[in-house]
This record gives sequence, C-alpha cells and structure tokens, in this order.
Amino acid sequence: MENSIVKSQAYGKDRVRVVRVVRHQDGWQEIADYWVCCLLSGEQFETSYTKGDNKLVVATDSQKNTVYYLAKTLPAEKVMVPEVFASEVASFMVKKYAHVTSCQVKVTTKPWERMKFDDKAHAHSFYREGKETRWTEAVVTKTSPPSAASLTTIINSGFYDLEVLKTTNSSFVDFWRDELTTLPDMPDRLLSTKVLCQWKFVPQTIEALQAIDYDAAYNGAKRNTLDAFANDPRAWVHASVQSTLYIMADRILNDFAAVDDVYYALPNIHYFPFDLSKFGLKNTQTDAEVYMPIADPSGLITATISRPSKGKF
Repeated sequence: MENSIVKSQAYGKDRVRVVRVVRHQDGWQEIADYWVCCLLSGEQFETSYTKGDNKLVVATDSQKNTVYYLAKTLPAEKVMVPEVFASEVASFMVKKYAHVTSCQVKVTTKPWERMKFDDKAHAHSFYREGKETRWTEAVVTKTSPPSAASLTTIINSGFYDLEVLKTTNSSFVDFWRDELTTLPDMPDRLLSTKVLCQWKFVPQTIEALQAIDYDAAYNGAKRNTLDAFANDPRAWVHASVQSTLYIMADRILNDFAAVDDVYYALPNIHYFPFDLSKFGLKNTQTDAEVYMPIADPSGLITATISRPSKGKF
C-alpha cells in the first residue's frame, strides 16, 4: 500500500534560450539574450505524481512556447529587463491556469557589449567577452488560490563569476592560533576571488516592483563590489575578506532603498609566494614577486547582510 505523500513539487522547462531584438526606426538596435527556467507548482499537480494522472499537467513544451510568445507580444521595455520579463512570465502563468498556485521564473543572461569604433557606439554590432553572469528570479504566488485576484511577488537578482584580483592592500593577521595553526601572518598579500552576489528586493505589488530601475541596481551592485574591493580604505585596515564583504553589501543597501538584503559568497582563491630559498632567492612577504596559484582547497566566506529591524537600536 502506498502511504508516502508528496511533500513539495514543482515542474517545468529549463534552459529555454530566447533572444529578443528591438529595431528602432533610426537604425539603432538592442538585444536581450536569455536562458529561462519556468517552474509551476500547485496542490492539484500531486495526482500526476501519485496517480499518473496528467489531465491538469501543463506540458513543459507549452511553457517553453509561452516564453517565446511573451517575448514577442510584450512591449519591448518589459522584455529587455530580466526582472520585468521574469515577473511577466510568472504572472501570466498563474493568471492563465486556475490550478497553478505559484510560478517561479529564473532568467540568466551574459549581456552582449555594443561595439565601439573611434569612441562611437555601433548601431547593431555586439561582442561578448569573459564577463560575470547576471540572473534574476521572480516568484508569483496566488494569495487565495484558485483566484488570481491577489498575488504576491518576490524578486531576487544577482551575478556570479565576477573574477577580481589585487596585488596589494590586503592582509590577514591576528587570527586564532592553536596547535593546528601553520599559516603565518600575512601583512600584505595578493587577493583574488570569484564573486557571487545576490540581492532581494523589498516585497511590493508587482506594479511597484516593475517600476524599479533594475539595470541601475545591477550596475550599482557591481560598481560597489569593485570599488570596495579596490579602493575603500576600510577594506585595507580591517584586513579580512569578511570585512570587505560587509563593506560591499553595506554600500549596496545604502545606495538602493528597494533592496532588502544582500548575500555574498567569496571564495578566497589563494596565490602563495613560491619558496625560492633553495636557490638562494628571497621571495617571501615584502620580497614576494613570484606566486603559485592554488585552486583547491580554497577559503569560502559567505554572509547575508540586511537592514536592521525597526525595533533594533
């Protein structure tokens, strides 16, 4: 006898590649290039798992078709911004299908850069270099299913694989020591990490969320990440990846009131001075010029930084 229950479920279509080109009358053109994942959930889908009953299953192929349909029929400004497009797809799904309680849409993109010649941007030619990957996720849920009259919308965004390195103004000293410690103090070191940063927007109505300048938030988060890493003297004084992470996130929260919290994951990609003493050469501490990159193991520093609660002083 089958006694197990479905604790949670969601299904859909992943890695839907869609490109939208906007052609303006003056010859200027824009491009958005996305990978889309769309997942549906709802109690009435449980029988497809437990009874093999597909009557209410919206085929994943239909979900794929919906992404392309909306990419064509939505106004261009609702497609070219990943956060807005994700929320539009998710809203469409929960409104169209009464038995769908929630829809989660994740959009990932590696933006194309517009070519420039003699400092003049080209109207319709682009290139892509090794860049970070931008992503967003919108989850739209019915408050009182099956009615779609009231919806809650949550949007998270971020980027990953932003690789950064600096050759000085980083140190690691005065850390805990015991009989298992072999790492010496590092008053100055080469620091590198591959940044994963994500931020959650303050929950609002979908209309208010779609009015946010998401490109400004993305560019601002990246700018604050790079500027804190390279230029903020507090990151040099406090001398840890943890303090640098906190400064990055704090700056984003100060700049963007629509952001509720910020999460970072910073793997510490180690570059150790190579021991050349056997050759009669100094290559440690202040004499270090030749390094050996160590891929594994690596440090990993993570934290979620949020605004203080209103009752906290």
